[in-house]
Amino acid sequence: MPPVVVNQGLFGEMFGTDEMRALFSDRALVQRYLDVEAALARAQARLGIIPGRAAAAISAVAQVERVDFAQLAARTEIVGYPILPLVEQLSDWPPDGLGQYCHWGATTQDIMDTADVLQLRDALALVDQELAAIGAALATLADIHAETPMAGRTHLQHALPISFGYKCATWLSAIDRHRARLQQLKPRLLVVQFSGAAGTLASLGKDGLATQQALAEELGLAAPAITWHAIRDGFAETTGLLALIAGTVGKIGYDIMLLMQTEVGEVLEPFVAGRGASSTMPQKRNPISSEIMLAAAKIVREQHALMLDALVQDHERATGPWHVEWHALPTAFIVASGGLRGARQALEGLEVRPELMAHNLGLTQGLIVAEAVMMGLAPRLGRQHAHDIVYACCRRALNGEHSFTDALLAEPDVAAVFPRAELEALTEPANYLGAAPAMTRALLAQRTP
Repeated sequence: MPPVVVNQGLFGEMFGTDEMRALFSDRALVQRYLDVEAALARAQARLGIIPGRAAAAISAVAQVERVDFAQLAARTEIVGYPILPLVEQLSDWPPDGLGQYCHWGATTQDIMDTADVLQLRDALALVDQELAAIGAALATLADIHAETPMAGRTHLQHALPISFGYKCATWLSAIDRHRARLQQLKPRLLVVQFSGAAGTLASLGKDGLATQQALAEELGLAAPAITWHAIRDGFAETTGLLALIAGTVGKIGYDIMLLMQTEVGEVLEPFVAGRGASSTMPQKRNPISSEIMLAAAKIVREQHALMLDALVQDHERATGPWHVEWHALPTAFIVASGGLRGARQALEGLEVRPELMAHNLGLTQGLIVAEAVMMGLAPRLGRQHAHDIVYACCRRALNGEHSFTDALLAEPDVAAVFPRAELEALTEPANYLGAAPAMTRALLAQRTP
């Protein structure tokens, strides 16, 4: 088993998308470091802190293609952080000694944290794209199947009839809330980090806050109300959102897996030749996408647990918790992207089988709507008496003594107030969907794609 599965060739494609993995690659990260350094130079040139020529020269050469990665890796292992070794290289690239103005008044964490924020901004955009696609697929399923009856299940047993569209709409409601949460998170997350060695901007004197604001403007970020380099709730909230998203995706995957069981067979993941196949059982069509969705939920949850632990930092610079983020943040996003892709693949081509939903509804010959019968009898016989009669009839039907309808009609009190045709209508599952179709339509009507 590979040590870091998200970066491994054999399993990696199952646990992340190429787009998300590329965002968190070494080259992409180092380019973000260079982007921040160049933006800092431009911001300080605007304020007259460094020469304009220096800012232009630094911006012109701040390209990842120039980086000697072997040297950077070797020096990073010695220093413990990549920024000092990177600035050593960057400082040599501009002509006429202008590289001396790189990293003016900054500290390592300023550059790394701000680069992280830029990465997370792009990563959240990818997450939102996937959520939008999943939402569209679910909305289509909910609309088509708003009145398609199926068994609602509690404790893995038949409970009451629902519609498949209603089930999809409940999934959709969570996806829509996650999209709203993502937008609500942005003002708290997309904030520049530029505060100097202990967070006071002392190295820049009176120009410190102006530099911070100008850097934020250069990068399209907000300026913070106060230094946050040891207060990491924004990053932890981000993985919390991912954990919520992955949890919802896992729930959808779990439901699909259960509905795909041979004994149920009410939905199937899209058919792709060979997908979900067994090495020994040619008949198998395993729920591979749903399995990845469920696995992603568990893995992302653990990354969020790490981020919660990393919130507990010492004084004004962490002596280890910060390093936890270097593992947890990329892993959370990459694995979440794999789960989201699995959900999109499963839902955009989900094979829905209404005929098997109807067949399964009839397995108990009306028992699934025992509540409907009880509520129908209650006005005529009294609720408690109706409950006791229906309960006894259910037991006889379950024991195989009678069908549910025949057991009911064998009760003199029932036969006296209900003709058979009316009773059979009460035991028809499709007649007892309640407000499920209406709620489904209402959700679809009020949502913004």
